Amino acid sequence: MPSGIERVREIKRLRTRRKKVAKLLARAKAGTMDKAEVVRKLKRLTPGADVIIAREGLK
Repeated sequence: MPSGIERVREIKRLRTRRKKVAKLLARAKAGTMDKAEVVRKLKRLTPGADVIIAREGLK
């Protein structure tokens, strides 16, 4: 049985996901990572990837 309150764990996952998304987008803008690779990783990382990809103009 997992320990901790589910809402707290949910918020922790959300914050971690936001940090990872921000790092991926920063790398895409800087040109240190291929945009297709960023799109692939975003799709694996978050269910709202399509919105983020459209907003950032990655595709």
